[in-house]
Amino acid sequence: MMEIKKFAPEIFTCFDSGLAMVGSGNLAHHNAMTISWGQMGTLWHRPVVTVFVKPIRFTYSFMEENEYFVVSLFKPSYRKAMGIMGSLSGRDENKEIVAGLTPIEYNGHVLYKEAKISLICRKIYHNDLVKDNIPAEEIAHHYSQETPHRMYIGEVVEMVEDASLS
Repeated sequence: MMEIKKFAPEIFTCFDSGLAMVGSGNLAHHNAMTISWGQMGTLWHRPVVTVFVKPIRFTYSFMEENEYFVVSLFKPSYRKAMGIMGSLSGRDENKEIVAGLTPIEYNGHVLYKEAKISLICRKIYHNDLVKDNIPAEEIAHHYSQETPHRMYIGEVVEMVEDASLS
């Protein structure tokens, strides 16, 4: 039997690599954050992306308020920018400027000029992770002092490669 790590196509590593962001809102009022948890697949015969956002994150309110979210995937040369987008809060400062990223409007959605691929997703399901169903070691590691993540499943309605050309 082949080990998953040996198989590891990009679909299994694009989130865990620290080179993915999720964001929501419009160009005038939006927020995005680096994510390292996510999934791509098929649900109800639709191509979907699943992302996880904690309620304490500024991005959470944008995810709740909007029908769409965007998952942006970046090249390894943007690792430092992704670190900034995951560690600073949009509540306190314009982290996109600090990270050197350029938000652009695309059909009412916010994409990043520097993104390799942007997946525009329409929310079709959400649910909160339940502590009773999470392994004890994961609760101790991730949720000892915080509420578990909310899971959002979005149908991929459009994929934009190299938004700088749009």
